[in-house]
Amino acid sequence: MRVLGIDPGSETLGWGVVEGTGSKYALVEFGTVRSNSKMPFAERLLAVHAGLGDVIARHTPDVVSVEDTFYAANVSVAIKLGQVRGVVLLLAAQNGLEIAEYAPLLIKQTIVGYGAADKNQVGEMTRILLGLRQIPKPHDAADALAIAICHFHHAGVNDRLKKIKG
Repeated sequence: MRVLGIDPGSETLGWGVVEGTGSKYALVEFGTVRSNSKMPFAERLLAVHAGLGDVIARHTPDVVSVEDTFYAANVSVAIKLGQVRGVVLLLAAQNGLEIAEYAPLLIKQTIVGYGAADKNQVGEMTRILLGLRQIPKPHDAADALAIAICHFHHAGVNDRLKKIKG
């Protein structure tokens, strides 16, 4: 299974591709899609769509694992992140990809074992879990890899629950 993890952001969207099965996985590639904050927001969304579309075409993932909406003190920021998530979900659906959404708390608990872990802790555990020499930079990409890894740890459980229900 090939998983594309996405850490949504309107200026910097992190992405990471991880491949494997169950609890055995390896890094394929990671990076960011950046847009200029001086551009009109619709053009920034278009840049996210184009950049992420290229990543999907290049890596042909089976699943897109994306960070779910979280509480933000600034309503404007929350709305913009929601719009970026909408572009991500639309692009995944247009490509017929399975979509998995995980709350930030669950991602941190899965990767670090502590739901209030900071970015450095998430980055370090991502480095360890993928057997890398250095923490992936920038932190947006490290977070995206953590989101992909989170899917590997929960996908088997989710599959078993679907079989029980259906």
